Amino acid sequence: MKLEQNKITYFVYARKSSESEDKQVQSIEDQTETLQKLATNLNINTKTVFTEAKSAKKPNNRPVFDDMIKRIENGEANGILCWALNRLTRNPIDSGKLGWLLQQGIIKSIRTIEKEYLPSDNVLLFSVETGQANQYILDLSRDTKRGILKRVNSGWQNGVPPLGYLNERENKTIIKDPERFSLVRKMWDLMLTGNYTPRKILNIANNEWGFRTRKFKRMGSNPLSYSGIYDVFKNPFYAGIIKNKGIEYEGKHEAMITLEEYDRVQRLLGRKGIMKPKSKEFAFTGLIRCKECGCLYTAETKNKLLQTTKEIKQYTYYHCTRKTRKVNCTQKRCIKEGSLELEIEREMGRLTILPEFLHWALEDLNKKNDAEIEDRSKIYEMQHTNLVKAQNELDELTKMRYRQLIDDDAFLKEKNELTSKISKMKESLRSTEARAENWLELAEKTFNFATYAHKAFLKAKAENRLELKREILSGIGKMITITDKKLSIGFNEWFIPIENDYKELEQKYLRLELDKSPLNKAKTEALTSVHTGWLRGSGSNRRPTG
Repeated sequence: MKLEQNKITYFVYARKSSESEDKQVQSIEDQTETLQKLATNLNINTKTVFTEAKSAKKPNNRPVFDDMIKRIENGEANGILCWALNRLTRNPIDSGKLGWLLQQGIIKSIRTIEKEYLPSDNVLLFSVETGQANQYILDLSRDTKRGILKRVNSGWQNGVPPLGYLNERENKTIIKDPERFSLVRKMWDLMLTGNYTPRKILNIANNEWGFRTRKFKRMGSNPLSYSGIYDVFKNPFYAGIIKNKGIEYEGKHEAMITLEEYDRVQRLLGRKGIMKPKSKEFAFTGLIRCKECGCLYTAETKNKLLQTTKEIKQYTYYHCTRKTRKVNCTQKRCIKEGSLELEIEREMGRLTILPEFLHWALEDLNKKNDAEIEDRSKIYEMQHTNLVKAQNELDELTKMRYRQLIDDDAFLKEKNELTSKISKMKESLRSTEARAENWLELAEKTFNFATYAHKAFLKAKAENRLELKREILSGIGKMITITDKKLSIGFNEWFIPIENDYKELEQKYLRLELDKSPLNKAKTEALTSVHTGWLRGSGSNRRPTG
């Protein structure tokens, strides 16, 4: 519908971007309400209200704006009512479009809260004011980049920190999230054992721990997502590293894990922690290294035609990738998957214990746990009493300063000493709380693993359960190497007592069991000796330090 020759009909346009360029701008609702009041006061004829939450930094980025201009060109309106000129344009393309339509009289009026722009005005004035809006964006972008670089050089990440950390607003630093830091650390601990996949850890965190993400104004307080758990395990921020545009900076925040722990998790996840789809999965890739050059072992499947039956059979081989140039690796021979699994079974045999020894170990662990709880309670009570006493001393000191019984220098000196003392006491208290948190669970899992893992591995092998075979091998040790087709496993420290003490006791026990003579004093004493020797050996290195 064409408009009357001299009558101006306005489209109302309100825009606010979520980006920093519009941080101080009125909300869209406030803009439209004010503009409609202005239209009433000035007796302006308005037709349609257009609202948009998009940035105007780039052209062709605002579909609502483009639709409004198209409808103006079609003659549906010939004026625009907006809050300010920078609501319409912040880039030279859109500025030129508006300026041209204004010069041609297609747009007869652009009216803002403070000013009106007409076709008869000096075009230079319109160009200067729209140019100022564009220059503001250029300056803002340059200043923002400079500020970001300055902050990362100072050791602080920009924006929202990852799970387990919070922005400290007053000093503009990053601190531990008291609600989530320890839980995220437990996720890393589970991953570092090699016995848990990210999906299993996600299930434990969400369903057993009740983990929920941070609550923001419009989002958050949700279970952790599948992609979120990978974001945690791939982020070097947790090891004290800040990455900005491919460059690494040393962060000043408190690291949650060590660099060695981060590297181990990346090896467990795959190359650089990025899970890439594979055409075929193998049970042991990413776990075994070449002892000679240190490179990872990879696997491949080959087809072989059997001449006798003309049947095509598949064989899986593992071999060194030889990706380093520093060492001239001579390990060129492949090891068949079947042979590798036999090597793993051989190594597991060094840890396997009889069910009778598991029963004895658990019996001893429960006794030790009772003693541990009693000791910890006494230590905790004493530490808590000393902490309350120190806190009372600090309160009394503050009262003395209020009464002007001591001067500033004496007050500050005593206050600093007490504050430092209280901080150390709190740290000791936390250490005592955590000291025996997981030791019994770890010990029980250790002896159960030693009793049943070998049988579980054979079953997983028979059923070709790749993930279970991988978990079992990961649970045995950290350093798993091959040289001359022979597997070597550096057992985890909690298996060392079994490796050192068990075999000799097992042989004594089996000799006594094979002895069919009636139970007598000598035989009873011999069995007691085996029992005692095992409890003494299994108990060593079982209790955590700290």
